[in-house]
Amino acid sequence: MQIGIFAKTFPGTEPRGVLSAVRDSGYACAQFNLACCGLPSMPDTVSKETIAAIGAAVEATGISLAALSGTYNMAHPDIAVRRSGLAQLAVIIETAAALSIPLVTLCTGTRNPNDQWVYHPHNGDPSAWADMAAEMSKALKLAERHGVDLGIEPEQANIVTSASDARRLIDEMGSPRLRIVLDPANLFEQATRAQARVIVAEAVEISAGHIALAHAKDRHGDGRFATVGQGVVDFADFIARLHSVNFDGPLVTHGLSASEASGVARFLKALI
Repeated sequence: MQIGIFAKTFPGTEPRGVLSAVRDSGYACAQFNLACCGLPSMPDTVSKETIAAIGAAVEATGISLAALSGTYNMAHPDIAVRRSGLAQLAVIIETAAALSIPLVTLCTGTRNPNDQWVYHPHNGDPSAWADMAAEMSKALKLAERHGVDLGIEPEQANIVTSASDARRLIDEMGSPRLRIVLDPANLFEQATRAQARVIVAEAVEISAGHIALAHAKDRHGDGRFATVGQGVVDFADFIARLHSVNFDGPLVTHGLSASEASGVARFLKALI
């Protein structure tokens, strides 16, 4: 299991500098974001020069890219917004393929029109699932064409809120290209350490065989997000359970400051 970090944890718009910071903080891989190249996270185009610069940074630093962010609101109530997001996702998928990045991470969306990470009471409506599933079907056609996997993350504010939802979507889509990104801190809003352990254990079991990437973010019992090791998530148990279902992919931390990165790397390495 490799330890990784969100590349955009570190400041900078030059990929070699950002990936050097990843390496120097003790990580072997990164989840990349095109903001680290001075582009929007979801650009309309990515130049050959930018792709070459990212590739050169990977070679120079030895940091592998585990995933590329491709998040847009796949359940936005405005179809024009969804159409624009899908066009940008096509650019992301093509970029991932050009760089041999195996996974593009997605957001299954929300009916909130202003923020793709904010809950909306209409998220549970069948129409919200149907719109998201229609987007996912289109996205998978792009992924299959370019040989890239897509990762969906259960998230309380989004349409897919649980590992069970993720498995339902995978079954509906019927594509081996659709995988799960499992973040234990996104599986609940508020919980004690014991309650969180049960929730996370169940999610790992349900997701077994479908996890492409695990995230390492923590949460306080009152719902506030926290740096790994400072909340109620039992990371020793989480990692052990990932091992028990034969997950050997990247474990990528985020939701921390650059100054905390080295300490979190040491914490996670000690558990692995």
